[in-house]
Amino acid sequence: MPRISRGEFERLPLRVHQVLAGVPLHDVWAVDLPRTRSGITLDEFLRAADGRPFRPSMAVRALLSTRFFVGRLLGWDREPDGAVHETFATRLTTADLSQTLTPVGAPEKLFRTVYRFANEQLLEIANRTVHGGALSALIETETSYRLYFAVYVRSVGRLTPFYMALIDPFRRLIVYPSLLRSVRARWDRAFVTPTRRDRAHRQ
Repeated sequence: MPRISRGEFERLPLRVHQVLAGVPLHDVWAVDLPRTRSGITLDEFLRAADGRPFRPSMAVRALLSTRFFVGRLLGWDREPDGAVHETFATRLTTADLSQTLTPVGAPEKLFRTVYRFANEQLLEIANRTVHGGALSALIETETSYRLYFAVYVRSVGRLTPFYMALIDPFRRLIVYPSLLRSVRARWDRAFVTPTRRDRAHRQ
């Protein structure tokens, strides 16, 4: 599951480039998905996956459990004071707010929704370690779909660079490859397997 160049990602016609202008793009990944028909949107995929396109493996769940245990001990997961933390949602325009398909601030596991458009979703997390954005976008090509997953990280203090350096090897070698494989599996169950069954039934 390759990491994608920033150039490729930044050339995409996505709203996030304006909404998170000035917030460092930490890295971006992509997974190619079979094109069984035209017009599938990210919103359709998320609904087909019951809002859970990313399904962590046992190894990833173990890593997350360890991280949350340490976080509880050290107080990492408390949200910053209001004076320090500004939600990314304050950057949305009136047009953005009228187009989002999910309410701003709606909980998504550890994250909160900034916006969800037809083919683009931005979530955020804020605690004592980072103020982060997680962007998912679905682009249809001539032969397939490509789902992009980008991570933005805004520093909240001296802990942020140390924390990111600590977790980056686990994110890049274990967590994100596993999550993107789960995306492909969920896509296949939602859009590929039914198509094959329909073809077999017609035969």
